[in-house]
Amino acid sequence: MPRVVDPLRRSWTGVSFRWRPFTLVLAGAALLALVFLLLPILAIFLEIAPAEIGRQLGTDFVVDALIVTARANGIAFAVTLLVGTPAGYFLATRRFPGRTLLITLCELPLVLPPVVAGIGLLAAFGRVGLLGGTFDALGISIGFTNLAVTFAVLLVAGPYYLRQAIAAFEAVDPNLVAAARTLGAGPGRAFRRVALPLAMTGLSAGAALAFARGIGEFGATLMFAGSFQGETQTFTLAIYQAFDVDFDLALALGALLVLVSAAILLGVKLLGSWRSAPALGGVRGR
Repeated sequence: MPRVVDPLRRSWTGVSFRWRPFTLVLAGAALLALVFLLLPILAIFLEIAPAEIGRQLGTDFVVDALIVTARANGIAFAVTLLVGTPAGYFLATRRFPGRTLLITLCELPLVLPPVVAGIGLLAAFGRVGLLGGTFDALGISIGFTNLAVTFAVLLVAGPYYLRQAIAAFEAVDPNLVAAARTLGAGPGRAFRRVALPLAMTGLSAGAALAFARGIGEFGATLMFAGSFQGETQTFTLAIYQAFDVDFDLALALGALLVLVSAAILLGVKLLGSWRSAPALGGVRGR
């Protein structure tokens, strides 16, 4: 039997051999980028001993920042999933006048400077803002409270999930959803049993990115919530404060955030290699 050679592989092999100087230029550029991007991260762990990291992270200052960060981001993350998932499905599967404009407005916080987002939150929900009087009448104070931290995280991190949710649902074959409907499933059941599982990989990636962005939020939180230990001081705000008084503490906090970010990124990569395909059996009924 004659040997079969993949023409695409042969073509790229030939190009790689023929233009070897160009390949070296590409490899050099990749190496330069890698060194520049990783050197500041490695420097954090090289500048402080692991034992010192553990000692610094056991202080009340760090524990308070962890509690504030976990509480605000946990609430914001839950709200993002509960609201962003159906909103993303609606925007991905419905066509109506002004849809592009609406999606663009939802994405606008992605490109806003965080400080501008914080000023906007103050203008909307501060005591003298558009809705400040309404919340005061209800006995609810938002600005410079832990609730303000949650609002800031929602504004800056929520669009990351919503954008990814729209893309994930747009990638779902509408014929599969239509097939579920022909088997007797209502729109809600078709969403839960077909569209949602098929889009889960993209949704999980968006959720991880939004969660990571929320943990790293700084500017909007500082403007709208302030930095009060045990109340509104998140992990990133704690790093900012520690930088002026204890650089080792700032390094320890930074090292912890690097580890958390790396874990989230690894999770996204693992989810990206996982695929699931729901069966249409079991979608009958309403």
